[in-house]
Amino acid sequence: MERGSDRRATSRFSKRVENYVRFRPGYPDEILACLAKEAGLTAACTIADIGSGTGMLAKKFLLHGNTVYGVEPNDEMRAAAERLLQGYSGFHSLKGTAEGTTLSTGSIDLIVAGQAFHWFDPDQARAEFIRILRPGGRVALMWNTRKTDTTLFLREYERLLQIFSIDYARVDHRNITEEILGRFFHGFQKRVFPNMQQFDFEGLAGRLHSSSYAPLPDHPNFEPMMSELRRIFREHEIGGMVRFDYETELYFGQL
Repeated sequence: MERGSDRRATSRFSKRVENYVRFRPGYPDEILACLAKEAGLTAACTIADIGSGTGMLAKKFLLHGNTVYGVEPNDEMRAAAERLLQGYSGFHSLKGTAEGTTLSTGSIDLIVAGQAFHWFDPDQARAEFIRILRPGGRVALMWNTRKTDTTLFLREYERLLQIFSIDYARVDHRNITEEILGRFFHGFQKRVFPNMQQFDFEGLAGRLHSSSYAPLPDHPNFEPMMSELRRIFREHEIGGMVRFDYETELYFGQL
């Protein structure tokens, strides 16, 4: 898919914002510690969060003391970030894309993208990132990658997605291989950190509905999917909860 210019890619989260805010995993503190130690991150760095969504990642850098420009094409998600981060004077919200950020040339020390790079056109984004970075600037890409086979619950949840989702395989961020990243970066490093979430059934359903590939209520797959989700939850809940395990993958380097 030509992601950077695909209007459907930009709008497909519009009806999922509330669930995204409530039920998506955050990023572990080790991310900032790693970037500080190995990529020159300090509180004085100016950050561009590209595909900033609801502001989850931007908030971590604002708490670190950074000035953050959140660049997000989706109006509903950008508005959610503006509500979340309205108390931070260092936050600046921009309507833009990875391929056209609207940021000034040579204005950014560190570009970050959380759960977003797989929506970018890599070649166009790379050219834009080179334009806006200061000399010596770096890029950090990260994903919370849900484990799919370490427990019976996670195996059954993965099977549910494969059966009922709209285009799960096509838009899965795991399609971004290290070979693709090798062409994007001029050399990169990878770090992996553990992450997790626990859900009651409301949270599990909300986590599912936050995903762009999950059918919405007017889709014929919706009710069968929810019936199967209830069965999976009943069979695997412990104390009314189920657990998602993730690996937070961090890739960083220069361009």
